[in-house]
Amino acid sequence: MGVSLKDVAQRAGVSIKTVSNVVNNYPHVTPQMRAKVQRAIDELGYRPNLTARHLRKGRTGIIAFAVPELGNPYFAELAGAVIDAAAQHDYTVLVDHTAGLRERELLVCQEFRSHVIDGLILSPIHLETADLVARQETSPLVLLGEREYDAPYDQIAIDNVAAARDAVRHLLDLGRGRIAFLGSRTGRERQPAHLRLRGWREELAAAGREADERLVVATDGYGRADGAAAMAELLERGERPDAVFAYNDLIALGAMRTLTERGLRVPDDVAVVGFDDIEESRYGATSLTTVSPDKQAIARLSVDRLVERLSGGAVSEPRRISPGHRLVVRESTTGGRSGSHRESTARSSGASAPTAE
Repeated sequence: MGVSLKDVAQRAGVSIKTVSNVVNNYPHVTPQMRAKVQRAIDELGYRPNLTARHLRKGRTGIIAFAVPELGNPYFAELAGAVIDAAAQHDYTVLVDHTAGLRERELLVCQEFRSHVIDGLILSPIHLETADLVARQETSPLVLLGEREYDAPYDQIAIDNVAAARDAVRHLLDLGRGRIAFLGSRTGRERQPAHLRLRGWREELAAAGREADERLVVATDGYGRADGAAAMAELLERGERPDAVFAYNDLIALGAMRTLTERGLRVPDDVAVVGFDDIEESRYGATSLTTVSPDKQAIARLSVDRLVERLSGGAVSEPRRISPGHRLVVRESTTGGRSGSHRESTARSSGASAPTAE
């Protein structure tokens, strides 16, 4: 038999209700009483029965986190942050992989595993506003990603335009003039790739420079091979840039590989900036300068909004929340001088100043 609330109450010399208040972290418990009960919990090795707790509330204790590509380090790192944030609320996370397919996004959004999960955090690529408005599933939904939906759901998304402008401004400040953009996409204008390309254009225009569309290369995907192929295409067209701003870190890393194979030096010949600040960006032969979204804040905000709606109390209207970002300066733009880079104030209200690592 496991240790019960009654056992803890007897050891601490308090009521079962007091122990319950401490276990559930209710605020109206004095520090002295909380410490007394916690000592009894530690001595007896009490562990709360989370399953029973959730069942009493009519919940399963499970939330789902659905991403388009679990093999992408950014989503893997974000999933870890979501799991940690959910654990603070005693929730378990079921991670699902949609492969970026519309039919799987619809399945996850509409009804998939609705009997298993209490709520869903979804990072969609192909869903439209009409799909979300038509959703009949009543479990709470929080959206991640940069597309704007006119639908009654919370959305957590950084300001991609401002983040892209920070990256391009850094390259301009270094005296780079031919700045390529790798990773553009055709189709919906509110996709992240379009927003980052828009930031590229806006910052060049703000600096009085004409955006050379010959330096924009579309990719089929967002992996290392796509970045390597895009960089090769640009060089083979005779459009050698002196800097590259890539849609994400994987494309940037692939581009750096091609540059090295072609005998070009990073950053001496071509400076490179990525986006996402995945762990791999810090440990290559040449560490990668990158835009770092606040993944911990994204995870915390998405879980908090979901749990708030599951609580059944008074809930605010759905909101679009923008966590911060920062530009992390490393060797791919400044060589061995990253530590001496002059910090400047980022324009995004959610962003922090560039930092050197």
